[in-house]
Amino acid sequence: MRRRILAWSMHLFTATGAIWGFLAILAIQQHDWKAAIAWMILAMFVDGFDGMLAQRFETPRLAASIDGALLDNILDYLNYVVVPVFFLWEADFLPAGSKLWVAIAILLSSAYQFTQIDAKTEDHYFKGFPCYWNVMVIYMLVLQLPAWVNLAFTIFFVILIFVPVKYLYPSRTSFLRPLTLALTYAWAILGIYGLMLYPRVPEWLVQASFVYVAYYVLASLLPFLLRRKKEATI
Repeated sequence: MRRRILAWSMHLFTATGAIWGFLAILAIQQHDWKAAIAWMILAMFVDGFDGMLAQRFETPRLAASIDGALLDNILDYLNYVVVPVFFLWEADFLPAGSKLWVAIAILLSSAYQFTQIDAKTEDHYFKGFPCYWNVMVIYMLVLQLPAWVNLAFTIFFVILIFVPVKYLYPSRTSFLRPLTLALTYAWAILGIYGLMLYPRVPEWLVQASFVYVAYYVLASLLPFLLRRKKEATI
């Protein structure tokens, strides 16, 4: 009974993502950016650990009547797509007149990304840009770049959804997994510290966080580049 309770509690833990997403929407509506980021980070924390904990407590076997993967996808679409799109809508990040069509582009392209049969590949990668729109809007808030630059980045990421490049799934990809997890945790700690300091986030902290972004991109592309090099030598 104790094991079953723990297994079912993991579904409940995942489901709390709906609460944090809703609270983020309320904070965004009030333009309380710091609170919104806090709820968004909490939602990412739940998403980062629920899968590992579910495996630890045998949730797929002991609480099999709930489709944990479906629940996770629903809440990921809420927290990684809908919430940041509303953030873009309420914040002054994009050029005037572009908000509606940008929102539509993100919502539709992300729906495509989430529903691909191999969106998460058998070797545990994401195929196409993995809809990190929540991370994007947080950087937009902190960096305060010109609106046209934000628009260019957004269009670029929408296009990347349809480019079948594989990206690291930090908690599951075996390639460089210990290093990836260590850097992911370090990046998360920097993010929490930056939230505590917001709106006076020091420049060094932002630059340090980009070390992880650069690593993530390079580590995602490295297996592809090595494979192409191997094929070229055959």
